[in-house]
Amino acid sequence: MLGFQDECWWTRLAQPDLFAWTTSGPLRLGGNARDPKGGGPEALACYGVLRADTGGMMLRFCDGRPVSATTEAFLGWVCEVLATEGKAVLALVWDNAAWHVSRRVRRWIEAHNRRVRRAKAGCRIRVCGLPVKAPWLNPIEPKWVHGKRAIVEPDRKLTAAEVRQRACNYYGCTLHPTLPKPQP
Repeated sequence: MLGFQDECWWTRLAQPDLFAWTTSGPLRLGGNARDPKGGGPEALACYGVLRADTGGMMLRFCDGRPVSATTEAFLGWVCEVLATEGKAVLALVWDNAAWHVSRRVRRWIEAHNRRVRRAKAGCRIRVCGLPVKAPWLNPIEPKWVHGKRAIVEPDRKLTAAEVRQRACNYYGCTLHPTLPKPQP
């Protein structure tokens, strides 16, 4: 299966750019104010894979920011799902983010592929890297933009749970538990 992978930040404060026909100038949404009492994270990190076979998205939000350990957990989950569907290889297209090209993730993928070959069951990963500084070559990028525009609430700040649920509803995927923050 061919999959295009990327991470995205879903902010609860800044509003996405919207476009509309108007005679009075550009239509702009004002940013949301910070909550002085906290109220949860200002932005949520999300891992996603755009599937070339179905056109669907596989999403997992994570606690904290994307790092190598979280990437490993995400890839493990994706491979489990694909293996249950009978997929043998995931051709994974992604950019050169530090947590993609790290030695730790490369070693994890090599070990994962060895385990799958030995067990003769599961889904191997074949990494296909994008050229440096060429995000427009990844078809998942415009999907993120459209999703952010679709879930926006012009007159209030969404809660973290609402952002996660609305994103999953928009992309037609199940809301899974967040990937935990790795322990140091």
